[in-house]
Amino acid sequence: MMENRKLISLLFCLLVASPLSSAVFADPRITSPSFPSVHAEELIRQLNLFPKEDINIVKGGVGAGLTDGKRIFEKKLKFPGFGEENGFSVDDLGHHAGYYKIDHTHDASRMFYFFFESRNSTDDPVVIWLTGGPGCSSELAMFYENGPFSIADNLTLMWNEYGWDKASNLLYVDQPVGTGFSYTSDKRDIRHSEDGVSTDLYNFLQAFFAEHPQFSKNDFYITGESYAGHYIPAFAARVHQGNKAKEGIHINLKGFAIGNGLTDPAIQYKAYTDYALDMGIIKQAQYVHINKILPICETAIKLCGTDGTLSCMASYFVCNTIFSSIMALAGNINYYDIRKKCEGNLCYDFSNMENFLNQNSVREALGVGDIAFVSCSPTVYEAMLVDWMRNLEAGIPALLEDGIQLLVYAGEYDLICNWLGNSRWVHAMEWTGQKNFVESSEVPFEVDGAEAGIMKSHGPLSFLKVHDAGHMVPMDQPKASLEMLKRWIQGKLSATIAKEENLVAEM
Repeated sequence: MMENRKLISLLFCLLVASPLSSAVFADPRITSPSFPSVHAEELIRQLNLFPKEDINIVKGGVGAGLTDGKRIFEKKLKFPGFGEENGFSVDDLGHHAGYYKIDHTHDASRMFYFFFESRNSTDDPVVIWLTGGPGCSSELAMFYENGPFSIADNLTLMWNEYGWDKASNLLYVDQPVGTGFSYTSDKRDIRHSEDGVSTDLYNFLQAFFAEHPQFSKNDFYITGESYAGHYIPAFAARVHQGNKAKEGIHINLKGFAIGNGLTDPAIQYKAYTDYALDMGIIKQAQYVHINKILPICETAIKLCGTDGTLSCMASYFVCNTIFSSIMALAGNINYYDIRKKCEGNLCYDFSNMENFLNQNSVREALGVGDIAFVSCSPTVYEAMLVDWMRNLEAGIPALLEDGIQLLVYAGEYDLICNWLGNSRWVHAMEWTGQKNFVESSEVPFEVDGAEAGIMKSHGPLSFLKVHDAGHMVPMDQPKASLEMLKRWIQGKLSATIAKEENLVAEM
């Protein structure tokens, strides 16, 4: 009831009472945000993806070969059309694909995953990757960013020289349910909040490590990008909570990394116009006009907080006016990488992924039966709208205080989750090491003797601005991103800063 009154008050402010809001929306340079369904469709088409289904809702009970009573149904995987090279043989490596039956759902939903053992050593850390959207399959990253393989135009697979499986045992999960090959037969199982998302992922890990006990003692890291800036902190907190409560199998959580993520909307939305002005996307007069909506956006986000519902929906519509207005002025710029233009509706061409995964031979190898592959789900996107403007930074300080490592990295040419907004929320985060982190030196992140980025670090917290990269850092800078992962999981990323600071102190 209280939230409804707040929402009504906010809408009254926006639509009736506020002279400022009237002036803002009357300005032709400021546009209304598109409806979520339209925005989701635009996002999918810009990637040249055409999923046959909006979401995986299947009729009937158990599917895809999964039998009742078993939480993990998994099979050894060898993709057809794979050209072995570089001395690696799939037969010598543990590649798996499977389904996890989610507990505590209305119809025992199934979540699909890939698992690739390290090309280096099975003693390497286990790293899980979560793609954002919300509602986009993690196979996007698997085939185009940091997975073991890349897809050739003739739909054969080639080893990725910079796959993250060269330094870790690598997990990709299609989540939330309805994304990728994951499915349910009951719409009530579609997730709307991080509580549901993180609980599903935690239960998945419990089942996964029960199936693969040899990996349960390995160090464990959570990674991902974009809307995973919401998923990752919530998931990390849930794992840490389970460990402290001695629930089930102990998961050796060492750290979590957010790449070009949306984590603290209040700070990051405020950074949109600053970044756009700095990068020459908008002009000073346009900057002033668009910023007139900021006070209303900030009020809306405050009402949303960390657990709002209707107020969070209202803040989504209000605050996305800022971004849509910038894009209206920017024209056909690629907001994932402002150095590039979108040709027609196409900003990237990821169609080979859908074409490859929809081949009968591949589907048979994966054991997915008749389940559709939903590359990006508009329905999941819309379902998570109440979660969009919530602040997920709030739970991070407790993790830092307990020594859990956090790496926030961002490509410098991404607009939608730009490095400036990410840097600002990281610097503004209140924890015992905040002052020392803010005062720490910026040092070059070097790869092969060349500067690949700028970073700063203190204690368990590191921030890295990656040069010559947009939203998808592992795709744009594969070698640098693999080196980043290696140093981070080896505890050597912040050691670079300590060495630089010691050199300065000695001079």
